[in-house]
Formats: sequence, C-alpha cells, structure tokens
Amino acid sequence: MNAPFFKFGAFNEEISLVIAVLIGVGFGFFLERAGFGNGRKLAAQFYGYDLTVFKVMFSAIVTAMLGLFYLSWIGYVDLSLVYVSPTYLVPQILGGLLLGVGFAIGGYCPGTSCVSAATGRYDGFVYLIGIVFGIFVFGEMFSIMESLYSATPMGSITLPQLFGVSYGMIVMLVVFMAVGGFIFAAWAEKKFAHLRPEEQ
Repeated sequence: MNAPFFKFGAFNEEISLVIAVLIGVGFGFFLERAGFGNGRKLAAQFYGYDLTVFKVMFSAIVTAMLGLFYLSWIGYVDLSLVYVSPTYLVPQILGGLLLGVGFAIGGYCPGTSCVSAATGRYDGFVYLIGIVFGIFVFGEMFSIMESLYSATPMGSITLPQLFGVSYGMIVMLVVFMAVGGFIFAAWAEKKFAHLRPEEQ
C-alpha cells in the first residue's frame, strides 16, 4: 500500500487521532531528551554559544525532506496528497516575528513550552497559560483582525512552484543550506563560548 495511508483509506479518522497522539508523545519525548524543555538551552540560540536547537531541528527537517523526496521518487508516497497549509504572506511573517520575539524573551515556543510543563517546570506552565490567554484574546479580536488574517493569500504553494524549479533542485539547495548552517553553528559556538554561563 502506498502513502499517505490516511488518504488511501488504510485507517479511519478515529485511528488517525490515536496515531497523532502517539506521534505527539514521541515527539515530545525526544524534544525533552534533546534538552528542549530547558528555557536556558533554547534561549542560548540567540546568544550563539549553544546552537543545539538549530542543529537538531534542521537535521529533522532535512531528514523528513529527503525521506519524502526519495519515497515519492520510488512511487511509495503521492506528494500531491500531502497537505500543504495555505500561505498568507504578510500575516504569517508578522506572526513569525511575534513568535520569535517571545521565543527570544522567554526561551520557549509553543511546542517546547508543553515539553517544559510536562517535566514540571514552572516557566513552562506560565508559557502555557500565556498561550491559552493569547488564543482567547485572538478569538475575541478576530473580527477586528480578520482582514489582516486573510491578507496576501498565495494558496497552498510550495517552493518548487514558487520558483519554477524541480523538487530535486530545492532538495539539493536545502541540503547545501543545512551543511553551511552546521559549519556556521560550529564557528558561532566557538566564537561566543565566553558567553556561556558557568553553571551550564
């Protein structure tokens, strides 16, 4: 049977939710084991002396990308059935900047704050409360922000479609970007090692 399994009817919606929970628990476990439940380790990205988060996440992205590309190439995955979120350029850029500011200030993104809270860290719980509060405020203000929310729609577009090049070319460029990023990360960690707190 070919993938994606849900699209081809290998299991129903209820089973897909169970699988999603199991994947989420597994993802959270490995995030915690990588140290991503520690706000100091996450905030270290912005000081340059510990780029573990960058390296782990970029490795995961490249692994998933290569896996999908080659599974599609051998005919095992139908990429046309893989869901791609619609792009709304301006609001998503603004949202990314807002998330980045919060990440830099407190050291957590939504996912890592859940990992932190699950391990009993108080700052993780504070972030989760902030997330719930933010969702509530967004819901109450949606009518005011609706025009911004749906601004600059580009549809479910991918980089190969946007730049008019093959998937293979994008895959190759991202791999080169990753290699360059890892070289830069190694240089930065040496360059800014003096900023590392003594207790770490």
